[in-house]
Amino acid sequence: MAAAQGTEQLIFPYLVFTIGIKQQAAALSLDVVEFPTPRSPHRKRKVVQVTSMRLRGLLFIALLVGGFWYLTTHLSQGSGGGFSLSHFSLPGIHGASSPLELNEAEAAPEYDAEEQNNIAVYKRVLPSVVNITSTTLVFNFFYGTVPQQGQGSGFILDKAGHVLTNFHVVEGANRGIEVQLSNKHRYPAKVVGTDKVHDLALLQIDAPNLQPVTLADSSDLAVGQKVYAIGNPFGLSGTMTRGIISSIRSIRNADNAPIEDAIQTDAAINPGNSGGPLLNSRGEVIGINTMIASNGADQSSGIGFAIPINTAKAVLSDLTRYGRVKRPSLGIVSYAIGPDLASQMGLAADSGVLIQKVIAGGAAERAGLRGGNQQAYVGNTPIMLGGDLIVGIDGQEVTDPQDISAIMDKHQAGDTISVTVLRGQRKLTVKLVLGEARDATT
Repeated sequence: MAAAQGTEQLIFPYLVFTIGIKQQAAALSLDVVEFPTPRSPHRKRKVVQVTSMRLRGLLFIALLVGGFWYLTTHLSQGSGGGFSLSHFSLPGIHGASSPLELNEAEAAPEYDAEEQNNIAVYKRVLPSVVNITSTTLVFNFFYGTVPQQGQGSGFILDKAGHVLTNFHVVEGANRGIEVQLSNKHRYPAKVVGTDKVHDLALLQIDAPNLQPVTLADSSDLAVGQKVYAIGNPFGLSGTMTRGIISSIRSIRNADNAPIEDAIQTDAAINPGNSGGPLLNSRGEVIGINTMIASNGADQSSGIGFAIPINTAKAVLSDLTRYGRVKRPSLGIVSYAIGPDLASQMGLAADSGVLIQKVIAGGAAERAGLRGGNQQAYVGNTPIMLGGDLIVGIDGQEVTDPQDISAIMDKHQAGDTISVTVLRGQRKLTVKLVLGEARDATT
């Protein structure tokens, strides 16, 4: 298009020149006056009489010729002295006579040590990361029951086809779950077991030549440690992001269930990353990506969280064997006591977990622990006073129910533990065989 417009600009002065010549030539007429000659009265002699109007016409033609010459010799001079179209092209468009010169690398770039490690981690782990699609039938007001799909990530645990992911990735999938490997092969998956409290789900597929991940120990993680996340954010399979461990803290998930020692990271985690692995610099799994702090925006804000892999290790045996987690429990209803409340109640410790009630037939009742017998109010919340105050388990200090939950994650139902309590002003230590958790109990 630009070339065509440039050509039009070139032809235009030529047309003006030609038309002007023709018009002036037509306007220029010759007057013929006949005079007799003495030699031959019958011969005629032609005398050209040029008027002042004709002189102006000749002057106009001279100006046109001069202008055309100027255009073709001064404004349109190419690098070789010939006529060039480049001066008639549109503004910002380079002429065809300008060569395109590219600077190309002489050899393939060499990766530095950090880049080489990034590439090595990606190549090692990618075959173990899967894309999970769950299908659920939902009711639509206009169309009735329609299928709805959700996506997430997961990773292969063993050659038997066990895949670990988040519970919320497969929750409510009543029309099937499909797992896609990195080689684009798809396989139907069955749910082996789920743990809603820890947001974990164990799936299984029947596929050949599976490459399992390597699980690390998440108990010795440090803030500032480099981490990688691989998954399928927004359905973009095989995406790796990088960051550090920003903090290790206890949080609550979308169902308000506690996640102890959650790994906070600034590695980009987006919808679709859920259930994928969080890796250390050796490509070992240290956590399962589970949620982001987004402040309402459905995308990464630089604050993501992962469930520590040790939490998953503690429940995998139950998920495989029972399809659910037989979570250990003390069999109590508890209340956290802080320094201010302890002072008002006249307790012998600054903090601890007050036993409000022991569950009938539960572990605490069997061990002889006591619940409260006097009702009181903290604000508008009723509590029972007079029960034992738990201050330690297996030699570890206990200040709130989260401490007990963290200890329970390291045990199974049937394990025996030592519980230290304050009963009035006396400190007691009793042996307790853990039972199985029930709703609203610790």
